[in-house]
Amino acid sequence: MVGKDLPLILALDTSNISEAESILDEIGGSLKFLKIGHRLFAQGGSAFITSTINKGFEVFLDLKLHDIPNTVKIALEEYLDLGIWAITLHTAGGQQMLEYAVDAKKKLGSCTNILGVTVLTSHDEQSWEAVNPGCGMKDALIARSKACKNAGLDGLVCSPIDLPVIMDFAGVELMKVVPGIRLNAGMDDQKRTNSPIDAIKRGADYIVVGRPILSAPDKGEAVKMISDQIQEGLLWKNRL
Repeated sequence: MVGKDLPLILALDTSNISEAESILDEIGGSLKFLKIGHRLFAQGGSAFITSTINKGFEVFLDLKLHDIPNTVKIALEEYLDLGIWAITLHTAGGQQMLEYAVDAKKKLGSCTNILGVTVLTSHDEQSWEAVNPGCGMKDALIARSKACKNAGLDGLVCSPIDLPVIMDFAGVELMKVVPGIRLNAGMDDQKRTNSPIDAIKRGADYIVVGRPILSAPDKGEAVKMISDQIQEGLLWKNRL
């Protein structure tokens, strides 16, 4: 794999669409997958999504939908019509919500991947316990990965640190999309992080990288450094 063929998703978490477009002008030629979140979607809506797709990018719309099952199903009937590569739901909504989402995809004949977010990478054990008393994070990861599998989702989103647990219960059956990627340990809101090479070795199918690229003085060099680590991780996996 080279260049755009690598499983690298740029988290386009910029302040505005103009800044996002400037970054894509600078490094977009070396990327295929882009994650677009709440801020840019709120600013540009479906028109921005369509424009980005028309430029040749695969769009991962990260909205973490979480509501009663029918509300999520109705919403997805609109989102799945955008031609996006993937969209996220939050697995805390329960298996029935996930099943309704899969029903919406089947009804539309959509090729969009539906991914279930397991536990946010900003959580550590202490912050998790504060809002989930009596439920260990590992237990939640197991239950939520099983729910994704049983509901028929295409994949899930998890921390690189959580991959060993996920692999035991989702294995090769679900795509693993992994944020929380750092080249070096940083002082930010991401608690459970790992390097690109280690995430790939642990079982990530795609890694999502934002700040290590967006904050780099030379963004192109940061993409190359991460791509080299991905290549090394894939070579290691292929030797097994």
